[in-house]
Formats: sequence, structure tokens, C-alpha cells
Amino acid sequence: MMSDQTKVASPEPATTVRDWKKTETGSVFVSNYPPYSFWGEDACPDVGAMLDTPPSTVDTPLGLYLHIPFCRKRCKFCYFRVYTGRNASDIKLYLDALAKEVEIYSQMPRVRGRSLSFVYFGGGTPSYIGAGHLREFVHRITAAMPWNQAEEVAFECEPGTLTHVKLEAIRDIGVTRLSLGVENMNDDILRENGRAHVTKEIYQVMPWVKEMDFEQVNVDLISGMVGETWTSWKDTVQKIIDLDADSVTIYQMELPYNTVYSKALKTNGGSGPVVADWETKRAWHEYAIEVFAAADYEVSSAYTLCKKGRSSKFVYRDSLWRSADLIGAGVSSFSHVGGLHFQNRTDWDGYLAPLESGHLPLNRAFKPSHEERMTREMILQLKLGVIKPSYFSNKFKVDILKQFELAYSRLEEDGMLELGEDEIRLTRMGLLQVDQLLPNFYDPKYRNARYT
Repeated sequence: MMSDQTKVASPEPATTVRDWKKTETGSVFVSNYPPYSFWGEDACPDVGAMLDTPPSTVDTPLGLYLHIPFCRKRCKFCYFRVYTGRNASDIKLYLDALAKEVEIYSQMPRVRGRSLSFVYFGGGTPSYIGAGHLREFVHRITAAMPWNQAEEVAFECEPGTLTHVKLEAIRDIGVTRLSLGVENMNDDILRENGRAHVTKEIYQVMPWVKEMDFEQVNVDLISGMVGETWTSWKDTVQKIIDLDADSVTIYQMELPYNTVYSKALKTNGGSGPVVADWETKRAWHEYAIEVFAAADYEVSSAYTLCKKGRSSKFVYRDSLWRSADLIGAGVSSFSHVGGLHFQNRTDWDGYLAPLESGHLPLNRAFKPSHEERMTREMILQLKLGVIKPSYFSNKFKVDILKQFELAYSRLEEDGMLELGEDEIRLTRMGLLQVDQLLPNFYDPKYRNARYT
């Protein structure tokens, strides 16, 4: 409980769980702070100056994100920068540009000579590209930035794009964490939501995946996809347990602004696909947690469960949520280096053109204050389910129990978290709706911003 000492001013909480009912168009998932809509071109020169300056300490981990924006189909709920129908020539052109970007970074004083702690292939669909293209691409970028010392190399896959030969190539480039975008185990639901794969492709690939003996295999699920029912969800959960993945990540269906579903709702005056309300999605999510727990899984974060006795680490996630340096390479990719946030150009030609002339394709940036950096780490680490006030006191010289006293107190009253001197712990109910709770800690000027 909070002490009776004088409260430090903090903004009135923005929302409570009671405010969240119908799934409406708009971004909900919190991936950063402050919101992207406050980033601008005017801060890009700060990025150049920072990259031209050697780091003051070598203690900050460095990671590399590689955006592979190609897909067989565009999912109706997808809001990422992806391209469908690109031929081998386009893919080669893009991978060459991506490699060039990594090479440019490798020679900059802020990066030069530093070892990579983690690597993440994201998309899009990294497994879309052929084994030959993948090997050639990785050979080039590891010549510039080796990852033989990295603690983790993660790689996202769409089951229908995998072959035995391609999985061998993925393993051979050093991937330790393979993540399969399964999403659901009902073919009708997969088709309705625009997924390119069906369940027979999942069952075909899983024996190959196990044969390759990756350090960790993760499976992604989404509760509340269009067409979901209690019966179909229970069936999906049981089939995922039968697949025996090392970890399972469960997201809740959202309607960001630029998805096929959201555009249909806007065009048709609000009529269109029916997405389950938040109460139902939380109930499905909670059911999954309980069933996975009974199958010997334990909660790792608000989204992830890990099989007991197997690898539970997720270096990419834990490093980002503690402000590691991350180079985001690729069209539309986001970076965080030297305390600055920045994003690449978001269109194909705009991304390729600067790299042809040897320049980084920067689009917009943001230079956060000391307090904003602290708030960012606090709200992201809350997604783990527990945070230590001593961490923030040591790193930022801030007592977060005082700084956010009003927000913490109100969420404690709502049963969302439990407060102690040594830790702040989200309850099960808080974990299920953590992204809806996090705006309580935003500076008021950011609360109504679009998260794009």
C-alpha cells in the first residue's frame, strides 16, 4: 500500500478497465513511448550527430533488427509495411539495400567495433525468401556485423513458406529462436482473416522444426480473430498444447487504423467484420493461460508462456524493454540508439534511393527527456508483470512509487496491480489488459495521440 507521506504530483489516470468494451478502430498495443505521432524530421540531425560520436560506455547491449517486408498474402488485421507479389528480382534488390544499410551502420563511430548481443528477423515474413537468397544475404551482413557472439538470433516464420531445405538454411545462419505465426488452428478462421497458411502446413512443418533442434521454438496465437467462438478457441488451445512448443505468445485481436478490416469498417460506416469485445477476448486469453498452466507452462509476460524446464529467455524483448541500443534496418524500421528514437523511410523507393548514394534512409526521429526515458522503461517492463522500484531508483534516480502514486493507487483499487516497497506486480486481471492500462502513466499531452 502507498504511504501517507505527501504525494508527488502526477497526472490524473487516463482510463480504467471499465472504459474498455467494444473493439473499435485504433491502435492499442503499446510498443514504445512517447507515441510515434510525436516524432518528426526536425530531430533527424540529432541522430546523425549521435551516430558520429563513439559511445561513452560499452555496457549497453546492441541489437540488430532486420525487416523482411515480403508476404504471400496480406492479413486483414496486419498494419505493418509489407509487400505481396514481389518477384525474385525485387527481393534481391531489397536485400542488397538492406545489407548496404547494415554496412553503413557498421562503419559509424557509435556502432563500429561493438558486438551484437541479439538479432531479430521480423516482417513481413522472413521465411518468404529462398534459402539461397537468405544464405547470400547473411554472408554479406555478418561480414560487416558478425553475430557469432550473439546470445539470441530470432527468426519469424509463416508455416506455409517453410521447406526442409529452408529450415536447414535458417538453422545454419545461427538462428536460436524460431517463431511460428500460427495464430489459430481453424482453417475457416485462418482464411477469413487473410492468413496464407492452413493447418495442414503447420502439421507438415512441425516434425522438421523439431528435427532441427532449435534452442527455442515459439508459436504465436491471436485471441479474438474474426469468426472465433468459444468452441473454436478451446480447440485451438488444445491443438497448440499438442504441438509442444517451448513457448506460446498470445495477442488479443485489435483494429489498428490502416488494416483491411479497419478500412472496411470506415468505408461502410461502421458495419463490417465483427470482432469480439474486450471482455470476451480477455476471457479467451485467461482460459488459454489456465489451460497452458495445467499443461506445465508458466507465465513469462503479459503475452508469453514458457514450458517449464525449457529455455524461457527472450533476449530481444528483455533488452528492448531495458533500453538496449537497437539498429532497425529495413523499410519503415524503428531504431533506438544512444537514447534517441528514429524510423526509416516508409515507402519502397524512398527507402532504396538514399542507400544507393550511401546515406541512411531516415524518416523521423524523437529525442526523449530523462523523464520520458524512465517512463518508457517503466510502462514496457510492466508488461513483464513485475517491476522493481530499486531498478529505476538506481538507473534514473527516481522513486517511481512517488512519481506515479496516483496512477498506481487507482489501479490497485481496481485490482489491476499489487504494490509493495520492493516490487510492483500486476494481477492476473492486470496482465490480461496491460496495454489498456499503460496510458495511465502517459504525460497528458500524449494520451490521445495516435500510436502510428
